[in-house]
Amino acid sequence: MITVKGQIIKCVGGCYTVEAPDGVYQAKPRGIFRKNGLKPMAGDWVSLQLENSVEPLITEVFDRKNELIRPPIANLDLALLVVSACEPAPNAFVLDKLISIFENKNIETVLIFTKSDKALIDEFASVYQRIGYRTFTVNNVTGEGSDEIKNYIKGKISAVIGNSGVGKSSLMSHIVPNFDFKTNEISKKLGRGRHTTREVGLFKLEGGGYIADTPGFSTVEISKYGKIASADLAECFVEFVPYLEKCRFKDCRHFKETDCAVKKAVEVGEIAATRHESYCRLYSETKENENTY
Repeated sequence: MITVKGQIIKCVGGCYTVEAPDGVYQAKPRGIFRKNGLKPMAGDWVSLQLENSVEPLITEVFDRKNELIRPPIANLDLALLVVSACEPAPNAFVLDKLISIFENKNIETVLIFTKSDKALIDEFASVYQRIGYRTFTVNNVTGEGSDEIKNYIKGKISAVIGNSGVGKSSLMSHIVPNFDFKTNEISKKLGRGRHTTREVGLFKLEGGGYIADTPGFSTVEISKYGKIASADLAECFVEFVPYLEKCRFKDCRHFKETDCAVKKAVEVGEIAATRHESYCRLYSETKENENTY
């Protein structure tokens, strides 16, 4: 009997594709995982038991450094948030909600702006550039800008995330060799793309690393991506952090309190008003969810 360590690169039903140093295996998990409520995910590092004439068996799932509930991916290095300049128009609240979730999980956020040939995006993008987020602009028709993205994500595990119609699959076609994904025309009436992504898998990149294409969404429910305690939310807005210890009250929520250093920073333009608006809206939403538990 031989045991090897590998990484799950694809999950379809109850069957898992595991890449190990000596090859790629189709494997099944031990029944004890289901009993204990543990479901292996794409990105998981696992222990694989190999035996002649017997299907490989996943016997252990190693500790994860992070995980997403939707889509189910573990051990991400980068969340590639794709934002279109139009059709659909960028939504600051949706974007800020996702960024806060990834900050909470210590997943680096990278913003990729598409369709800049159809509408201006510079002013919107500058809000995030000023606070240190890495941004890229890509032309999904010509592929211009995709080489810079490929160089940045090389050797890492990334997931392409964004609402329907922003051009995720077109982006993937420029990043992943031989990637083929049927994408229908955008429904202008609904403002979103029509396509189906039925499974979460990791595609191997040239030069090392993996990238996942994920289903698009029309709305974002924080519970599907992860939960943030209201007390931790302010630290997930990175530009708030230098001001958090300067508020008059130690338990300041940076919401309606007087002598709030964060609010003062917004007033003088050191923090973007749109970001603070997203924080207040998300704080109220998070607090309401906590009060219903």
